Amino acid sequence: MENLLLHSLVFIFIITLTIKFLLERRKQERKLPPSPPAIPIIGHLHLLKQPLHRTFHSLSQKYGPIVSVKLGSRLAIVVSSPSLVEECFTKNDIVFANRPFFSNSRYLTYNHSTMGAAPYGDHWRNLRRIGSIEIFSPSRINMFVDVRKDEVKRLVRRLYHVCNKGFAKVKLRPMFMDLSFNVIMRMVAGKRYYGEELEQVEEGRRFREIMTEFVQCTEVSDPADIFPILKVFGFKGAEEKCMRVGKRLDEFLQGLIDRHRSKKDGNTMINRMLDLQQSQPEYYTEEIIKGLIQVNASNRIG
Repeated sequence: MENLLLHSLVFIFIITLTIKFLLERRKQERKLPPSPPAIPIIGHLHLLKQPLHRTFHSLSQKYGPIVSVKLGSRLAIVVSSPSLVEECFTKNDIVFANRPFFSNSRYLTYNHSTMGAAPYGDHWRNLRRIGSIEIFSPSRINMFVDVRKDEVKRLVRRLYHVCNKGFAKVKLRPMFMDLSFNVIMRMVAGKRYYGEELEQVEEGRRFREIMTEFVQCTEVSDPADIFPILKVFGFKGAEEKCMRVGKRLDEFLQGLIDRHRSKKDGNTMINRMLDLQQSQPEYYTEEIIKGLIQVNASNRIG
């Protein structure tokens, strides 16, 4: 009897969702760009095949340069025209400034408060101002010219040791990644975490491990974000892993901040943020500072 009742409730729920989907589609039909026929609940997910760019190209050939697709419960717009893409990022940049909220990113971006996840508004504009003035301004970049020179010298020395006995094949891509990443992290935290000649090998290993897991979490989408009904049945997807990775990263970044606060000297981004925290503690909170570190680190490794 209980099984029959449960099956009946699930059936009624699915029928309700289907009717709601059809009604919403009828409402939006005149406003949305052209769209291929969709299947209730899953939308156009059945059309997405690898490689995706060819799938979207074939859709644009049939339906035009702007195509709307439903990914489960989420609506997406695919723009295939270069001139229209330019218009999206110039005349209509504010309209497309926001990013959708995903359950996994809540644990990785301090509840969507970092520069890469925050919605467009005063908070996001302040974060951008901080980045433009305090991190990426010409004066701040010029302050770290010695860091860049030193990392280039280390790279040249590394190449010399590999090739000093004769011809040798060298993979330059990982070396250039180590170079750029170490430049960024020395500007941010005053430490090298990649390549050779590390002062703190264990800390570098831990940092690389956490950031690798962090990027893996950001690359995996949670099915429950596309099919919210899964949350009713207790489906969590990668949510628990993202929560664990977010906690480990938060503890690591907090440790960096605490060590810089105790030293009270140095010419790094963290030191500069801590100085600003003295004058504006209500805005330059620990989470804001950790979010700025995280964005710089994850953008580089990503």
